[in-house]
Parts: sequence; C-alpha cells; structure tokens
Amino acid sequence: MFNNIFFILHKPQLSENIGACARAMKNFNFSKLIVINPKPTFPNDKIVATSVGANEIIKKSKVYVNLEPAMKNIDILISTTSRFRNKNIKHIKLNELNKIDFSKKVAFLFGPEASGLSNNEISFSNYVLQIPSNTKFKSLNLSHSLIIVAQTIFQLLNMKKSKYSKSKKIKPASKKNIQAMANLCIKHLEEINFFKPKEKKPKMLENLRSIFYKMDLSEKETRILSSVFASLAKKKADWQNWSCVYKAFY
Repeated sequence: MFNNIFFILHKPQLSENIGACARAMKNFNFSKLIVINPKPTFPNDKIVATSVGANEIIKKSKVYVNLEPAMKNIDILISTTSRFRNKNIKHIKLNELNKIDFSKKVAFLFGPEASGLSNNEISFSNYVLQIPSNTKFKSLNLSHSLIIVAQTIFQLLNMKKSKYSKSKKIKPASKKNIQAMANLCIKHLEEINFFKPKEKKPKMLENLRSIFYKMDLSEKETRILSSVFASLAKKKADWQNWSCVYKAFY
C-alpha cells in the first residue's frame, strides 16, 4: 500500500466517476482519496456501487470545502490537465514521473469533468502533468485520467530497486510550510495596498503562489523567508521601492 501518495478530486460532478476513481485506486494499491466540494452528496449509494469493492477507500476519504486546506500536509502537488497551460509552472510528462521523490507526500490533482482545473487552482501546483492523447480529442473521463496516472506510478514504484533516502541535513519544506510563508507574504502586501488595481489582484495572486510553489525550498529556507517578510513589515520600509517588483506581475 502506497500511503504517501494521494489522489485529489476537485469538485467532481458525477457519483459514478467518484466511485470509478476509488476502484481504479484500489486496482493499483492506492488508498488515499481526497474529495473537494463534490456536487453529489458524498458518500452516496451510487458512489459505493460503482466503487465495486473499494468501499473502504470511500469511507476513509477526506472531504474539504476548498483546495487550500487539503494541501496542508502535501509536499508535492501535481495538477493534471488535458491542455498545455502557458504558466510559469514546471510541466512534467508521464515518462518523467521518475524524477519525483515519492518518499515525500505526493498528491495528484484532478479537476471537474466539465471544465478541468482553473489557472487559479493550478497555481498551487509544483508541476503540471498533461496526459498525451489524440490532439483532436483530448478530453478524458475523470476515472480514465486517474487510472492512467495510477498505473504509471504503480509500475514505476514497483520497478524501483533502491529505496528513496531522505537527507538528514536538508529537510524539504512541506506544502503547509510553503503555504504559511506565502500567506504571510500576501498578508503584508495587502497591508501596503500592493495589489492594485483590484481587478488585477486574482492574477497577481496566481503568479505569486506559482513562484513559491514551484521552488524546491527546504524547511530552513521557508523559515528564513518568513522572517524576512515579517522584518520588512515591522520596519515600515519605503514600499515604493517595490514598484519594479509590481510591474513584473504583468
């Protein structure tokens, strides 16, 4: 059982797909399911029926209202998409997943069936994964996308002959630590009215989060940066010097 690998369904719309995803996870020895703001009542009889024996995964799954709290204990978040996103986030292919340190807590994020993930949701990611498919018909069923990813990881991890070893000197920052640091930075920027004009704020937040989440920071580095943000706020520096930084968000 791979207990450090999570599958996150963001706003799933159909009970059948949720159940099929749980079944696919069990096929490949995964058990950690997270469901965010599902459209159908969760759980329900149809979800259980279509899980076909994976009811335990449904019972033990965690449900959240939105994405941010679901990531607190995640170290690496990989978002899946059917189309290329021209964002400043690392793109990774299925055959490149061997680069991921699966000794950490790794989560794969899947968007709603009708629309997929928004750019805002993807901005929380360390990587974006695009499953190769017919260029004229790219849209995959939710459970089909998950089973492709699950089978790829299952095969990859079973082929590994050597175990991952964590460095005792450098402890990687958890998603929770990076999230806290990013929120601290955003808080202080809001205090100096940095996000203007207001209609640009969502896009600026996306870009800012993207910068933090794509960096492979250590726990020590997040503490240092958090201290820097806190110190700058206390000293009430001349924030007009940030104008050059402000322009970079566009």
